[in-house]
Amino acid sequence: MSCAASPQVQPNRPLGDASPSTSVPSVSADAPDEAPASDDIAAAGDDENINITPVQSGAIAQQQGIQQTTVAQNLEHPWGIAWLPNGDMLVTERPGRLRIVRNGTLDPAPIPGVPPVLAVGQGGLLDISLHPQFAENRWVYFTYAHGAVDANQTRVARAQFDGDRLTNWTVLFEVNRTKTQGQHFGSRLAWLPDNTLLVSIGDGGNPPVQLDGDLIRNQAQNLNVHLGKIVRLNDDGSIPADNPFVNRANAEPSIWSYGHRNIQGLAFDPVKQRVWSTEHGSRGGDELNLIAPGKNYGWPVVTFSREYSGGVISSERSRPGMVDPRLVWTPATAPSGLAIYRGDRFPEWQGQLFSGGLVTQDVRQIEVDDLGRVTRESSIPIGQRVRDVRQGPDGFLYVLTDAPNGRLIRLSGS
Repeated sequence: MSCAASPQVQPNRPLGDASPSTSVPSVSADAPDEAPASDDIAAAGDDENINITPVQSGAIAQQQGIQQTTVAQNLEHPWGIAWLPNGDMLVTERPGRLRIVRNGTLDPAPIPGVPPVLAVGQGGLLDISLHPQFAENRWVYFTYAHGAVDANQTRVARAQFDGDRLTNWTVLFEVNRTKTQGQHFGSRLAWLPDNTLLVSIGDGGNPPVQLDGDLIRNQAQNLNVHLGKIVRLNDDGSIPADNPFVNRANAEPSIWSYGHRNIQGLAFDPVKQRVWSTEHGSRGGDELNLIAPGKNYGWPVVTFSREYSGGVISSERSRPGMVDPRLVWTPATAPSGLAIYRGDRFPEWQGQLFSGGLVTQDVRQIEVDDLGRVTRESSIPIGQRVRDVRQGPDGFLYVLTDAPNGRLIRLSGS
């Protein structure tokens, strides 16, 4: 099924020499320290300390023989998808509606019980995820934008779903500083094996957006503020006692990792016990990262991104004490949605990553080795902006396209 071409790794090739497709990492022996993570989550370097230096590569191959079947259409800017135990699908629409696909057919009526959200810019009703014990407790988790254009924040809430409506909507978490404009809410959700929940939080926006007299994006390095972080919560919204900054002065205890711009792809690999993320850059410099607790991922101190005006954000691509990305895309793919394939239907896809592309309008299929190094990348063209990619319980991959008449698409072999 796979016809992906192995990338040619070209060490130290300068930024800007890339073809319009992708970037592939090379490996260096003199790594910054990447200590083992707590509990069951593998550290970024796993069993070996390695430094990943992203470099640019040639054009990537397109996958052939992938069938695309439209499961539902006329979804207004769908953002996230979750499967109920009976196989029905819940889909969020960014304007603030929750939809359900019953027996393969989109119900024309939205699910009642969603409160008003701030549907401005990139904000709205965003990700959705079922509690790991949903069959017993009926809890569904959401991220959404709350507030007004001049004072807004990312929130996490949960509600119980009885099959027809949501009840007991409860806010569990909100970012501790409000921001202006409708940019960079982050908002992806991922469960860990201990039933704690990871939530990505964006850095707050592009220049000239400010906070406390400074560019708001610099808050990604401030451990007092949730902006530009991944946070980790218990399922009731409380703070896990083993979070990396719980006992650190002048740090928010919910923070799991920091130095992020705007993560819209977040997934846990239950086999390798790894957390992966994809992160939007600015005018290129999109990143695939292997996440470990307590680590600093560099934004905006180190980055392959540039200002949208073309100016320099940082002259540094790497710095000791900051974790390098596993893969960098320049020009941008605008990654959104991330799945790690662990189904039985396509054995050749085992352990591969599938990342949606808003700009490239495709799904990037990414192969990694046991150390988490990218070895191959290919493209599955979709032809519309891809907002989310998920593996369904049936072993197929599903894609949401971001459009006023967005689609839910099932990907399968020929």
